Amino acid sequence: MRELTSLASWTGDGDAPVFREPWEAHAFAMVLVLHEGGVFTWREWADALAAQIKAAQAEGDADLGDTYYRHWLRALEALVAAKGASSADELARYRHAWDHAADRTPHGQPIELQAGDFPGE
Repeated sequence: MRELTSLASWTGDGDAPVFREPWEAHAFAMVLVLHEGGVFTWREWADALAAQIKAAQAEGDADLGDTYYRHWLRALEALVAAKGASSADELARYRHAWDHAADRTPHGQPIELQAGDFPGE
């Protein structure tokens, strides 16, 4: 986890951080880990991300760069489901749980999932 923390503040070649929010660094890291684990190839990843960006633009996304990691996350979810590493239902269940946990967590505190964050539990 320490590597993710340092990744979240990485500035790359300029002065501005590469990631605007820690979750963006985490989503980036998840793609790397899943690729290294053989869940998908780089070509599959590139195609999934390109398809997501194209769909978002068709729906009116202005493509200003501020939604890039939202596209990244949606592409990741779609690819993980398509590859059978998880189901769309399971991903939706966890997305709901994270939203619920975030709503009850004070700003600046770590978000921790609890059984009550999952629907029906």
